[in-house]
Amino acid sequence: MDSAPIALAPDADHRDAERAYLAAGWTPCGAGDWAIALRAPDGTAAVRISPFDPTGPYTAALYREAAFTRQVPVLYAHRRLAGGGDLQVMEWLDAVDEADAVAFHRSIAERAHAVEELVDIIRRIHDRAQAELPWCGPLDDNPSNVMRGGDGRLVVTDLFYADGPALYETAAKEPDVVADRIPESERRFMTEIPLATSGPWDAASRAEVRAGLAAADARRLSRT
Repeated sequence: MDSAPIALAPDADHRDAERAYLAAGWTPCGAGDWAIALRAPDGTAAVRISPFDPTGPYTAALYREAAFTRQVPVLYAHRRLAGGGDLQVMEWLDAVDEADAVAFHRSIAERAHAVEELVDIIRRIHDRAQAELPWCGPLDDNPSNVMRGGDGRLVVTDLFYADGPALYETAAKEPDVVADRIPESERRFMTEIPLATSGPWDAASRAEVRAGLAAADARRLSRT
């Protein structure tokens, strides 16, 4: 199996990670708003690489702590990337019918008997994320977040997310608020998320956000 993580330098960012996996024969297989995905040469695993994902550690915690339920993906590796990025290597998953996905989300929302243990872990980790993360969103019930493992079981993915519209609007209009609440080291590449679903995001607007945040960081530094 090609599920073993590829060695990366301690200061590797999302670009370094993508180059390393591509060089090892992993192939592009998708992109969302926050991350790209590459598939392992033998097809058994995928790596999710995000330039900026504050919720990545919470998602990884869910996959680890709920592993015994078999209702989350098998997580082979997780690491943070320089600048606020996130990398997860997990089992390869397939799409499911929307009706099955909606029913699974409904069972989570209603804490149905079959998912009681999973829901308790989801709620505990989500509560922690909401307490610790600025702009943490509610649970994501997008049907595409329910998938099927190689053994046929249904699993739920990417339940936690940052409230992108609110975060990026604040970054554009009130960069000092973002600079005060998220360290620069954790948002250096926040304008480089793919936005494959919600985009496009034009280069000029991205540059404006970067300039605004850089100026806010300079003001913070001058106050220290």
